Amino acid sequence: MTTRRGGRDPSCGTSYPCAVTASARPTIAHLLATADRPLFSFELFPPRNTEDERILWHTVRRLEQLRPDFVSVTYGASGSTRGRTITITERIARDTTLRTVAHLTCASQHTAQLRHVVGAYAAAGVSDILAIRGDMPDGPLAPWVPHPEGLGNATELVSLVKELGDFCVGVAAFPDPHPERRDPELDADLLVAKARAGADYAITQLFFDPEAYLRLVERVRARDCDLPIIPGIQPILSLRQIRRFEELSGQAIPEQVVRRLSDAPADRVRAEGIAIATELCQQLLELGAPGLHFFTQNRSSATREIYARLRPTSDRG
Repeated sequence: MTTRRGGRDPSCGTSYPCAVTASARPTIAHLLATADRPLFSFELFPPRNTEDERILWHTVRRLEQLRPDFVSVTYGASGSTRGRTITITERIARDTTLRTVAHLTCASQHTAQLRHVVGAYAAAGVSDILAIRGDMPDGPLAPWVPHPEGLGNATELVSLVKELGDFCVGVAAFPDPHPERRDPELDADLLVAKARAGADYAITQLFFDPEAYLRLVERVRARDCDLPIIPGIQPILSLRQIRRFEELSGQAIPEQVVRRLSDAPADRVRAEGIAIATELCQQLLELGAPGLHFFTQNRSSATREIYARLRPTSDRG
């Protein structure tokens, strides 16, 4: 089985100006449709204070040297970092050579706020948006409650963004079952619904079992949907991260991963975590994944190490 590297037809079919023009960068959909190699990308989040901002921009400059296909900037739970996300996204798009994807969530926000944020992204020259439902303020396991004047789910958010302009829209996908329902068939149904609403590609939540990714892709393809699905990758660099990662994914870390980390000498846990993530990336690329998206936590050293090990495979240079 391979996933389809090509995405949807990147040509524009709306009354809005086309995002793929001589004066604008190609969208992620266009890159996926035309690339002859996997795409590589990195995720950042807005800084909370001056020191965080210094770390962020140090990371941005280090990543810029790698020439990734794009970077994304996250959007806090319930839109809590909305203003900072817009500012950082705009500055990266303006002051660096990096192609930027802006996050957008509909949790705890009314539709007018969402329209305003989309307009701010457009004004900043950003045409790629990652539209996700988002988590409630109490975290990823808290029950979902739609805003009374907002949207009910990510599918509606995709539709809204597409109505507002010719944006390229990415969405979230779940190789491990979403913790709310724990129903992989429902996860596939919802991903296909987002594709039919206009989503151009998906980026998965973090996971550690390549077979989980394979099963997700097969379920989506069985529903006659060719949406490109990019794996999301984050290495475990310490034993204390194991429980945190389980909380984020709503899924137990595979036993063999925990065992390898637990058996490693204390001064080798980080190296073992990077080795595990690298092996996962290699397996995913062999399965035909159209790219890899690295969650950096604004500290890119480990993900840059993984990228360097994969570089011969990616035929970059």
